[in-house]
Amino acid sequence: MASPKTNILFCYVIFCFALSSAMAHPPSKGVRGAYYPSWAFSTFPPSSIDTSLFTHIYYAFLVPNDTTFKFDIEDETSTLLYNFTSTLRSKRPSVKTLFSVGGGGEGPARFSRMASTTASRLTFIKSSIEVARKYEFDGFDLDWEFPQNKKDMENLAILLDQWRVEVKKESLTTKRPQLLITAAVYFSVDFFLSGEFRSYPVNSINKNLDWINLMCYDYHGSWDTSATGAHAALFDSKSNISTSYGLRSWIKAGALRSKLIMGLPLYGRTWKLKDPIVHGIGAPAIGLGPGDEGTLTYREIEKFNEDNNAKVVYDAATVSTYSVAGTSWIGYDDTRSIAMKLSYAQALGLRGYFFWQVAGDQNWKISKKAKQSWIMS
Repeated sequence: MASPKTNILFCYVIFCFALSSAMAHPPSKGVRGAYYPSWAFSTFPPSSIDTSLFTHIYYAFLVPNDTTFKFDIEDETSTLLYNFTSTLRSKRPSVKTLFSVGGGGEGPARFSRMASTTASRLTFIKSSIEVARKYEFDGFDLDWEFPQNKKDMENLAILLDQWRVEVKKESLTTKRPQLLITAAVYFSVDFFLSGEFRSYPVNSINKNLDWINLMCYDYHGSWDTSATGAHAALFDSKSNISTSYGLRSWIKAGALRSKLIMGLPLYGRTWKLKDPIVHGIGAPAIGLGPGDEGTLTYREIEKFNEDNNAKVVYDAATVSTYSVAGTSWIGYDDTRSIAMKLSYAQALGLRGYFFWQVAGDQNWKISKKAKQSWIMS
């Protein structure tokens, strides 16, 4: 672990880079986004969102038909979509809204089939435009998790090319502003951990997408219960599984920095320690800790810390935080780590940040700190 003096120097250098970057870019360029899960409507309606903290909110998720690749919107969902866009448009300040297509629970097969032919791509694209206009969204976000091989990546590039052509055409015909096209993507430009090695089509992304949301989290979790981990580590001296590596990989591959949005988690991953005395990052574990499948929202973490008088530790080496109470261990981001991450993002000249997901915050504590830390916005 770095010494305290080294950490202070690092913070100062990062701040100076961030400040110079902020002075070189107009404030209106920044993106402050958050995903809104549709299953939160009953406990956290769109009216609950403090829109002063965000510029873009993504409705998660809509999924196209598995055969036709059109969006079949049921009456109940239709009501939710109208409520979502009308509410956020009427709030002051208002925010831009997009609907996100797919999600982690959907799997890659449906999108692989959709993107495989010109006809199926066009059906999907036209339906997405129809949905966006009908429910008054400002755009759409493709969350294909994940293209599985080189052919999928080639088809993704063609899909994005075709999508942008149709969006431009629709805008010219209707004389309305072009719909936004974004995508949620892997933290790294290439997949080097499992499956066939493949890389995202950076040239097509630069040309066709307004920006991409890098999912800079879930590096560790319930799939490995042998040791604790910083699931959204900015740095990892022992591997390439870190946000800094992922960001550098995209930039090295030629991705425009103005297209890159850093993902931040409003939740933590939990483990059960083998020995409560040994509780650092990477400490031996024997299973999952509290929460649903070893996951707690930031709100739940704050309550856990208070109820259990937990020990809270900031880890400067990874730029993350963890809490310990007995054998329960939780790794997450707090206001300190969020501020450091955003200073790093600004030093790299990124476009902005987003959260998964907006309902996980505690009294807007993290979201407010993020906005304050994002000098450019």
